[in-house]
Amino acid sequence: MADEILFEVPTPLGFMVRVSGNYWTLIVTIKHPVMLGRETDVQNTLKQPDEIRQSRNDPTVYLFYKLERPKRWICAVVKRLNGDGFLITMFPTDAIKEGKLIWSN
Repeated sequence: MADEILFEVPTPLGFMVRVSGNYWTLIVTIKHPVMLGRETDVQNTLKQPDEIRQSRNDPTVYLFYKLERPKRWICAVVKRLNGDGFLITMFPTDAIKEGKLIWSN
């Protein structure tokens, strides 16, 4: 069933992040098709990021960054609600967004 959890991974911040199959499909077909087939990259970004920043606009949103190649990162955006983490979106980027640095490798 596509609505089941596609993956759930631990983060260095001590909470798990999960995403359902349906939501993953929405992200890779509508929001960021470039991420199709990159589940492992996103899981690695969440498990072993180079840095994590807290959103300036929403203190419950965290941006996980992992360097992919020089000046190119994978960014996984997560919302933490009641101790649980949920993947909002993910995308490749050439810049780390502003926000409070809360964890660095």
